[in-house]
Amino acid sequence: MDQTPRTGGATTPPPLGEHLRSPQLRAAMLVQQEALHAARDYLRGQGFVELLPPLVGPVTDPGGRGAKALDVDYYGHSYKLMTSAILYKQASLRGFPRLFYIAPNVRVEPEETATTGRHLVEFHQIDVEIAEASREEAQEIAAGLLTHVTEQVFTAIPGVLAELGRDEAGFADVRSGKYDVCTHHEAVTRLLASGHPQNPDGEIDWAGERLLSLESDRPFFINDYPKGSRGFYDREDPRNPGVLRNFDLIAPHGYGEIVSGSERESDYATIVTRMRESGENPAKYAWYLKEAREGIPASAGFGMGLQRLVRFLTGLDAVWQVSAYPKLPGVMAP
Repeated sequence: MDQTPRTGGATTPPPLGEHLRSPQLRAAMLVQQEALHAARDYLRGQGFVELLPPLVGPVTDPGGRGAKALDVDYYGHSYKLMTSAILYKQASLRGFPRLFYIAPNVRVEPEETATTGRHLVEFHQIDVEIAEASREEAQEIAAGLLTHVTEQVFTAIPGVLAELGRDEAGFADVRSGKYDVCTHHEAVTRLLASGHPQNPDGEIDWAGERLLSLESDRPFFINDYPKGSRGFYDREDPRNPGVLRNFDLIAPHGYGEIVSGSERESDYATIVTRMRESGENPAKYAWYLKEAREGIPASAGFGMGLQRLVRFLTGLDAVWQVSAYPKLPGVMAP
């Protein structure tokens, strides 16, 4: 059975009232509800504690692939809405060595991403951080999380998935938990060989990511993105300068990246150097650097996009179809 995304007709959301009454949205929200229940069940079973993330702060994650943060007036000071709470995850490790958030994020994405089927201005992440962990340990948790959520959704609401046209047999590779691994260099080589003009020193672009995803029948990790392609907090491989100890988890059949993670830089001097190399002003990050100077634990972690996960499970064409209140880049919505 074809497992690639199927269109729901419109390329942009209908009026909100019509969207909220859609049987398709109701089915997607039932899947989302079970996915969140399963995610919490899995992570708590692995010894994680759930914290509620901050919504505003003096700075936020600068590594958003062209997305911008929204400014808010906070008692006369310019604060940011969280594009990602990664800096707070790291700081929180001193009290909570295994933690997770179900984190709302706001990113003003470039308008051209409205047509990718994978971008919203408002979205949520299942955000995980593990003190003293390696990339491989974070990947094991990410794979276990995806496997557990998929298993639970098919067990709890098989009828809902059947109505959406999702075939349980088509998820056998996902539920096996045996995911492939390649490097960024290997992925770029494959894309260039197929005629796709991928920049070898940057992120895998949206079209290239989809091509790689379409080639696969099971999820796979891409490791070792080049330094400069990600935020200052991704740890550089000490044995392979210029390469980061990070990863993406790519869903098969064209759905693309649903998890992004890495080992984190924790050394104060290295963090400051990486900030300057990436064009960031360390003075903006005073509270975070104070925590780093006092001793942030080494760690690894990741964020799993909730709407991307639900889209993959439901087989719908775009993430706006699995969001109750969708806001597409550049499209005005209530």
